[in-house]
Amino acid sequence: MAQQEFIGQRIIVAEHSDPSLRGLAGKIVDETRETLFIETGSGRKRVTKRSGSFSFDGEIVVGDRVAFRAQDRTRRCA
Repeated sequence: MAQQEFIGQRIIVAEHSDPSLRGLAGKIVDETRETLFIETGSGRKRVTKRSGSFSFDGEIVVGDRVAFRAQDRTRRCA
């Protein structure tokens, strides 16, 4: 999953240094090197990658391992 495009994927924040983000679920609508923008039922949330781990269809991805631009991530995580 770390090599795939994240935009458009369903995501759940499994763990995060900000306790208010744990369990947050939605669809990724944008991505930068350090953040994910997740559309939820209550609006768009900005979530830092490095501070958490994320579930994509049950597969856990550690944020530190994907804290790159999308185009760089596919090369670095191969």
